[in-house]
Amino acid sequence: MKARLTLIAIIFFTSFTITHAQRYGTAVGLRFGNNNLYRTIGLTAQQRITKGLTLEGILQSDFKLNTTFSLLMEKHRPIISKRFNYYYGIGPSFGVEESFVKDPESKQILHTYGNSTAGVDLIGGLELTLLNTVISLDYKPNINLAGREEFYRGQVGISARMVLVKSKEQKKRQRKRQKAKKRAQKPTFNEQINSIFQKKN
Repeated sequence: MKARLTLIAIIFFTSFTITHAQRYGTAVGLRFGNNNLYRTIGLTAQQRITKGLTLEGILQSDFKLNTTFSLLMEKHRPIISKRFNYYYGIGPSFGVEESFVKDPESKQILHTYGNSTAGVDLIGGLELTLLNTVISLDYKPNINLAGREEFYRGQVGISARMVLVKSKEQKKRQRKRQKAKKRAQKPTFNEQINSIFQKKN
């Protein structure tokens, strides 16, 4: 009990003492996944689109029979602060996977592999940002639409990502682009003079 209270206290005070690292723009790292059939390792990349909304791509494989790619739109909401939050999302998934088909006549399970699959991934998890590292624990169920016998497969994942672009830097770049667009749209002095004479004529 004391250990749990100590852990909660550490997370609570850390969230108020560390700089706003959670508000990242781009983060890239590794994801380790596990379900009741196999374990995977892969790459994960998150890109902040707008406040509280990110796009995550996950490429993972067991380097044997299963390789998948998911593209997820995720909504983030703070729990204690902006550095400790929960998130949920949804997106399409594609891959090459093994499948298990039950044969009622022979009462055997037929194992096939190399099946091209397509489906929908859901995701929900917790995320903590410490300094320039984003650590997350998630549950990512997959709903199969084509290519596999099993309709549903769940997976628990742990990810560790390094922040490449912070949110402040991303906002600065966005402001610069907006200013550049305004300057490009703003007429020059000569164009303003010409427009005045054209109106008089």
